[in-house]
Amino acid sequence: MIISLHRNAAEDQRGAAAVELTLFVPALLLILGLLVAGGRLWFARTAVNEAAQTAARAASLTRSAAAATVAGRDAGSQSLTTAGLRCRSTSVSINTAAFAVPVGTPSTVTSTILCIVDFSDVFLPGWPGSIPLNGRGSAALDTYRSR
Repeated sequence: MIISLHRNAAEDQRGAAAVELTLFVPALLLILGLLVAGGRLWFARTAVNEAAQTAARAASLTRSAAAATVAGRDAGSQSLTTAGLRCRSTSVSINTAAFAVPVGTPSTVTSTILCIVDFSDVFLPGWPGSIPLNGRGSAALDTYRSR
C-alpha cells in the first residue's frame, strides 16, 4: 500500500482569495475616503483665503469706512457662494482703521473670514463633523485718494 504525502496545491489555497478581499477592501475604502476628505479640505482652505482677499480688495475700493464694511462683507460672502463652498456658519470682518489715516500716508484694509466647513457627509469613523477655517486678506488703499 502506497500512501501519498503529496497534496494538491489548489486544495491548500481554498478560501484565500476571500480572506484577502475582506482585508483589502476596507483598507482601500479608508484610503479613498482620506483622499476625498483631504481634497475637500484643500479646496475649502483655498476658497476661504480667496474670499478674504476678495473682501479686502472690495473694501479698499470704496470711499468711506462704512461703505468698505458693507462692500467687503458682501464680496466675501459672494465669493464663498460662487466657489460653491457651503459653510455651517460664516463670519466676515473688515478692519477699516486705514480710512482714518491721513491722505498721503500708506494704509491697508484687512479682512478676516471664519468659515465652519461641515464634513459630516464624509463617512469616516472618528472624523470631526466640522472644521473651522480662517482666511485673511489685505489690500492697500490708494495713498493720495480722498477718504
